Amino acid sequence: MGLFAELKLAVPWGHIAAKAWGSPHAPPVLCLHGWLDNANSFDRLIPLLPKDFHYVAMDFGGHGLSSHYSPGLPYYQENFVSDVRRVVAALKWKRFSIMGHSFGGVVGGMGVEDVLTYRRGAIEHMLQVEASQKPRQVVSPEEMLQRFLKNNSHVSEECARLLLQRGTTEVATGLIMNRDRRMALPEYSMDFISRELFVHSAKKLQAHVLLLKAIQGYYNVRRENDSDRNVLLFVMDTLKSVVKERFQYVEVPDNHYVHLNHPQNVAGFISAFLLSKETAPHEL
Repeated sequence: MGLFAELKLAVPWGHIAAKAWGSPHAPPVLCLHGWLDNANSFDRLIPLLPKDFHYVAMDFGGHGLSSHYSPGLPYYQENFVSDVRRVVAALKWKRFSIMGHSFGGVVGGMGVEDVLTYRRGAIEHMLQVEASQKPRQVVSPEEMLQRFLKNNSHVSEECARLLLQRGTTEVATGLIMNRDRRMALPEYSMDFISRELFVHSAKKLQAHVLLLKAIQGYYNVRRENDSDRNVLLFVMDTLKSVVKERFQYVEVPDNHYVHLNHPQNVAGFISAFLLSKETAPHEL
């Protein structure tokens, strides 16, 4: 499946960048990348998926080739939800599917009513970064690659180069990162809602849901092991009891970046899900 187009969608603070595959007349699938990643996260997976869909992978604000948010505007989770709504409106989509990796899945599955509006740590961090006025660090391509691999041990060198291709800009003396420095820790932009609120939200969910969990997945990214499964088990149990037959859960081999490192491990499940639910809204 060839790249159909690079998109640049106007927003009040600049633009949201995206890339698209397949015919724009086919059923649409919006692809949402993970924290600090970009639309290239889906480059190796989408060619393995059914050709009769229109896939659009967007860069969240402050990521990839999208504009940074204006000074003073924090990167809260609800802002990324707004990014999604703006993209969907610009594309004039009425019904579509969502395929999200990690943080992208969280954004795709939430409603604005679920957010917390004030987090002191996030605001303090934003103000500190804006006040520092430090110039962006310029490093050589090789040093940039090695730093990225050190901070993202689950990403292969080939996949790291793919993400850095869209995540950096070449200047006279080397490379600089594209992403906004106001984004540091996901805790500053992610909302951790109560279990009661999650159940309340799940009861409103009308879509079909496929949850793919890498066996050496999420917790290994920032933790030493994957033994703390309480949150995941709660999410699974809630979806099973509330969404019922519209919920599917599959564990696959590999780690948190399985969709990028070994997309063949998940492509079959995603393809079957898309094809079986083509006429209904759904979320991956």
